[in-house]
Amino acid sequence: MKAVFGKVALFTLVAVVFFCLGHYVSLTQEETISCDNIIKAGELIGVPLTRAEADSMLDGIASQRESYLSMRRSPLTNDVVPAMQFNPLPLGFRHQSHYKGLKFGDYSGTLRPAADEELAYMSIGELAELIRTKQISSLELTQFYIDRIKKLDPQLHAIVTLMEDYALEKAANADKEISQGNHKGLLHGIPFGAKDLLSKKGFKTTWGAMPYKDQEFDVDATVVERLENAGAVLVAKTTLGALAMGDIWFGGKTRNPWNTEKGSSGSSAGSASTVSAGLLPFAIGSETLGSIVSPSTVCGVTGLRPTYGRVSRYGAMALSWSMDKLGPLCRNVEDCAIVLAAIGGPDGKDAMVLDFPFYYEPTVDLKALRIGYVKSDFDKEYAFHRQDSVALQVLKELGAQLIPIELPNQPVGDMTIILSAEAAAAFEELTLSGRDDQLVNQLKWAWPNSFRESRLIPAVEYIQANRLRTQLIRDMTDVFEKVDVYLAPSRGGSNLRVTNLSGHPSVVLPNGFSDDGTPTSITFTGRLFDEGTLLAVAKAYQEATGWHKKHPELK
Repeated sequence: MKAVFGKVALFTLVAVVFFCLGHYVSLTQEETISCDNIIKAGELIGVPLTRAEADSMLDGIASQRESYLSMRRSPLTNDVVPAMQFNPLPLGFRHQSHYKGLKFGDYSGTLRPAADEELAYMSIGELAELIRTKQISSLELTQFYIDRIKKLDPQLHAIVTLMEDYALEKAANADKEISQGNHKGLLHGIPFGAKDLLSKKGFKTTWGAMPYKDQEFDVDATVVERLENAGAVLVAKTTLGALAMGDIWFGGKTRNPWNTEKGSSGSSAGSASTVSAGLLPFAIGSETLGSIVSPSTVCGVTGLRPTYGRVSRYGAMALSWSMDKLGPLCRNVEDCAIVLAAIGGPDGKDAMVLDFPFYYEPTVDLKALRIGYVKSDFDKEYAFHRQDSVALQVLKELGAQLIPIELPNQPVGDMTIILSAEAAAAFEELTLSGRDDQLVNQLKWAWPNSFRESRLIPAVEYIQANRLRTQLIRDMTDVFEKVDVYLAPSRGGSNLRVTNLSGHPSVVLPNGFSDDGTPTSITFTGRLFDEGTLLAVAKAYQEATGWHKKHPELK
């Protein structure tokens, strides 16, 4: 046990000395570590040490500090992943799906609206049919969205880089391919946006942060490459809160189209805002702990956070290697399915991606499925309780037999030190160089202070959190022995943290409005790698309500 105490204090001591002695950046091997330093370090992390124990640790800690300083002389770029890999699959996992094919809705008969303004809020499927039947060209549609961005983005601050010339060239090429009979599918010729933590060769990838506002990468992110291979047209890089937190970036705050006095939440702030405002039909976002769910809720769009390991993150900024996920923000549920079909699967570049097929059909018999709801969360008086309860009633009217469930009783809030520790490692150079003071947001809970605080997380506690995570995965397996899909409030409760830690897929969609006129949402969660069933159930609810067809009025 004494050895364990020593190892814990050993890991923490360097950070304690850095802060307490005021030499965070310039600490050298020659500076003395005292027994008092070690005892204070033990107190800081709740491990009492005697003076004799501290004295015995002096040489070992000094040796460890030499190792830390030595390792820092070997530079690590953000794309270097740890040798440890997170696997969300429990022992004995078997892929389950109620569908065995990939089929989308019938969009035949879609007509171009009399007013072009209505194009802004048409779905991917509808726009695809207009392009396929030559009622509109990709070039014309892309120009329409570019003009709309130029007109409305000054209110929203949702675009980092407008790629006008590039997009028009790609749109013209899409039209040429289609005219030659080479129609690639529903995404061919459809404009889209990519959160600006995804690299695109020849363009800046700013991560929303001042220290990186001019950086470029000589690669295309896999999701961007796959969408372009499907014929989609990249129009813009959308904003994100700096280093994937919130909606404040180096260009200001991204706004909510429903109320431009408010932010759009984050960190997929621009992706949600542009789709909500009709500046683009869909955009790619990312989520580590709510960065798709939260802005989708605030902006009233439909967002899919796929299973961890479904979509490659190659070419994306790393924040937390074991929690980062990429997914689409769209007009409706089926649009999310269309995009996921294009971007999912192994690419040989992200070792965390697992090879499971994506099955989807647009119709579902709710009576044949077990649909659960997190009873304790629906019983609580959250701010959006009324809309959440109505969602349950709608599903009952559709024939669903709702099953009350509870989520695992694990300290999931405390377990998010996993994210904190990994994020601090991902941006160690930013912290040690002092360039973190260039970030716009310097509040107590913002990244600069969080990165510094997280250096005091003991390695033992990080490992213990991951062991609890293994237990959480086992407990979630028990939950899905009872249900195929379940509902939970998007705000309040533990579902967001539980599922981001366990890796389960969720889709969030509008379910009404709050008293101030901004949208609310409900979250559906499904089995690992069974997004097909999840999306089909969510689609049945969405089409019965029509909240996704509401849109903000911008001028």
